[in-house]
Amino acid sequence: MLNLFKKPLLATCALVALAAPAHAGKTLEAIKARGQLVCGVSSGVAGFSQADSSGKWSGLDVDVCRAIAASVLGDANKVKWVPLVSQQRFAALQSGEVDILSRNTSWTLTRDASLGLAFTGVTYYDGQGFMVPAKSKVKSAKQLKNATVCVQSGTTTEKNLSEFSRIHQLNIKPVVFEKFDAANAAYFSGRCQAYTTDASGLASIRNKEAKTPAEHVVLPDLISKEPLSPAVRRGDDEFFAMAKWVVFGLIEAEEYGVTQANVDALQKDSKDPNIGRLLGTTEDTGKLLGLDKDWLARAVKAGGNYGEIFERNVGPKSPLGLPRGSNKLWSQGGLMYAPPVR
Repeated sequence: MLNLFKKPLLATCALVALAAPAHAGKTLEAIKARGQLVCGVSSGVAGFSQADSSGKWSGLDVDVCRAIAASVLGDANKVKWVPLVSQQRFAALQSGEVDILSRNTSWTLTRDASLGLAFTGVTYYDGQGFMVPAKSKVKSAKQLKNATVCVQSGTTTEKNLSEFSRIHQLNIKPVVFEKFDAANAAYFSGRCQAYTTDASGLASIRNKEAKTPAEHVVLPDLISKEPLSPAVRRGDDEFFAMAKWVVFGLIEAEEYGVTQANVDALQKDSKDPNIGRLLGTTEDTGKLLGLDKDWLARAVKAGGNYGEIFERNVGPKSPLGLPRGSNKLWSQGGLMYAPPVR
């Protein structure tokens, strides 16, 4: 008779264990104790992470950190910004100098498997491209035979350029720089015939650095996949889960029409159970992440849902003017697809 109840009892115990509140984890506890999230960003990529003359940071990567700070600390402004060049970024995260790296960084097997990092989810689907002066009349990257090309060291970009040149027998001559600023200056001074980095980065550089942006063309060729994702240190599963679900939550918020402008009203009046779960009115998903029930509502209030963050920083109406493209929601023909918040 006892055997009849053994399996259901075990199943019930398993369900209880699965639904148990999460422990905060050492990183989350440290953030709460200091009252500040430490976010590693770029040294200046317009649209993604850039400081203005007064030291105020803005950009898509910046808004991700602001959303996490709002979820954890209740205040999107409780962030310490640490600008990092490409060569510094992984060591800074590994050593604990920053809590999270939100810095236009490509998610690759090597980085995922060998650097002690965990990528939280793609926030921008990109690809490596080329920019050339319009007067060069170059229409395709395959026309860059024997050309000098500015590229930043310590990036996937450098390796991709070498492989592209070899595959197409172009004998491209890389001109390598450690910092973006040096590469930018070299290209615009005419030292290089072309510039290569992520296509979004090229649009940013053209908008920010060119005296006349129309005099420079980003070629249509994309020679790589560059899924850009924030990263955290491996080994702290609780912090990884929280950071990952803030990103997913912002995508889900767009899918269900939860915006910065209507989030308060929806928290009070929405009868949609999906929105109720997102905003903590019908279910408390926050307890599973070491947060309270309003964690995602605060994240959306901080800067809007994913679509709002995209449009404000890099979209067609922003100075960068990038099309939504692959970064549309899956339901609109894009690649942005989040697991359900439930």
